[in-house]
Amino acid sequence: MTVIHVCSLSRLSETAEQHRPSHMITLMSDVSDVERPGHIPPQKHLALEFNDIADPLPGMVAPAAGHVQEVLRFAGEWRQEQAPLLIHCWAGISRSTAAAYAAVCALNPDRDEDEVADSLRYASPSATPNPRMVMLADTILGRDGRMVRAVARIGRGEFAGEGEPFSLSLDGPARR
Repeated sequence: MTVIHVCSLSRLSETAEQHRPSHMITLMSDVSDVERPGHIPPQKHLALEFNDIADPLPGMVAPAAGHVQEVLRFAGEWRQEQAPLLIHCWAGISRSTAAAYAAVCALNPDRDEDEVADSLRYASPSATPNPRMVMLADTILGRDGRMVRAVARIGRGEFAGEGEPFSLSLDGPARR
């Protein structure tokens, strides 16, 4: 089963060691403190800097179409049969869950957006995908608002300071 693993920065080392991903995506406001696991070569690590905000705010970098396009491009280059993909952000709740949701929708275009959102909620009760990232991905992928509606339907996740690591399958229900 091809999966994407999602975690917070504080759980990055243990998640990478446990699942041995071939590729990694870092989504944080400052990536300078992120230590890439040694088994992942630099060219298989995408690090993007932006804040976890839904609307532009002075002094902050909002997620932009270019960020989401980079995530989708990078996920598209991942050789799924070799090893998992790992996506993380600071808390493992918003940016990383939005990126994982978008990647699954992009890599499996026939999979229903609601089913992917339901799998995301099952796998991570605290997942609260960044709505701006979801909206941008929906536009880029030509999903006609279905991704936005699906994420709005599952609603905000349970309150948590940090999400538990989880896995999201490209082709079926998620696992905790």
